[in-house]
Amino acid sequence: MGVIFITHDLGVVAEIADRTIVMYKGEIVEQGAVQQIFSAPTHPYTKGLLACRPILHKKGERLPVVSDFLKGEITTLEFKPVEPHLKLADSRSSGVLLKAENLSVWFPSKKTFLGKTLDYIRAVDNVSFEVYKGETLGLVGESGCGKTTLGRTLLRLIEPTSGKIFYDGADLTARNKDELRSLRKDIQIIFQDPYSSLNPRLTIGSAIAEPLKVHGILPGEKARREKVIELLEKVDLRAEHFNRYPHEFSGGQRQRIVIARSLALNPSFIICDESVSALDVSVQAQVLNLLNDLKKEFCFTIIFISHDLGVVQYISDRITVMNRGRIEECGPAEEIYFNPQSDYTKKLIAAIPRGIVA
Repeated sequence: MGVIFITHDLGVVAEIADRTIVMYKGEIVEQGAVQQIFSAPTHPYTKGLLACRPILHKKGERLPVVSDFLKGEITTLEFKPVEPHLKLADSRSSGVLLKAENLSVWFPSKKTFLGKTLDYIRAVDNVSFEVYKGETLGLVGESGCGKTTLGRTLLRLIEPTSGKIFYDGADLTARNKDELRSLRKDIQIIFQDPYSSLNPRLTIGSAIAEPLKVHGILPGEKARREKVIELLEKVDLRAEHFNRYPHEFSGGQRQRIVIARSLALNPSFIICDESVSALDVSVQAQVLNLLNDLKKEFCFTIIFISHDLGVVQYISDRITVMNRGRIEECGPAEEIYFNPQSDYTKKLIAAIPRGIVA
């Protein structure tokens, strides 16, 4: 039986395919045996797809993108195994921004005829950890491990069953809705699916301006429009995009729009919930470069949630590994990636499809 496997994940292609066909703008630009395509690509687009994977680059190194190869700015590929840094940065000196203490989120899974709960799904089970100011903390684990539930609970988009959440010293679990509303200017989230988090009836200019209106920032349409255009340009979009609707943009562009909206209130803390998981590797590289650039400029703190340990290792200062609602281990990104202590973490790393050239 023959199989055609369609994907944007080149690592998976290298693991399972015999032959590969590379398409660009509706045309086949290269085809051949997997070994040949991955070890000696000839078309600039193929070279760009192979080169932009985070797993091939050191932390802090800017990821090449497909356009670099198509424009001829980069012409050759040089793949070197990523090795751990000899010196690891310690982010703890900057002080704690967010702290979770014995945090649990349980959902009823089995009830009696009268509605009495007999059992629970322990999505988050007695979790404690800290996030330091200015760092990027990677939160990683397989699907269903509780990482997305944890991220949303930290913002109280999901209410905790027990435990406490402290943000900059303030107990978020003790705040009412009005008090939380004022804090939300400082805490934002970027969801996995940008299309579902944008109102299809609103232009993207209106969508980005909405939080400015809600929080009474920059009174007047003219001032808000100028701010929105500034934010669009920060994420490599243009002023003429202001009056367009979400369906007129690609997935990568919509993710940039959501990032711009999250920056509108100049937050100190952003949760990125699988924000590059649905993007192909070339667009993923662009968004990761953008997040790193914006973090340097705006000095915010990030929790980066993903199932992809290769991406998390590249962008994070520290990594927290979750399994079945609990934390398996936590530490500097290089230590977790290159010297994992937990058997579960070792299995996650071993499952990364590295491909021929990695």
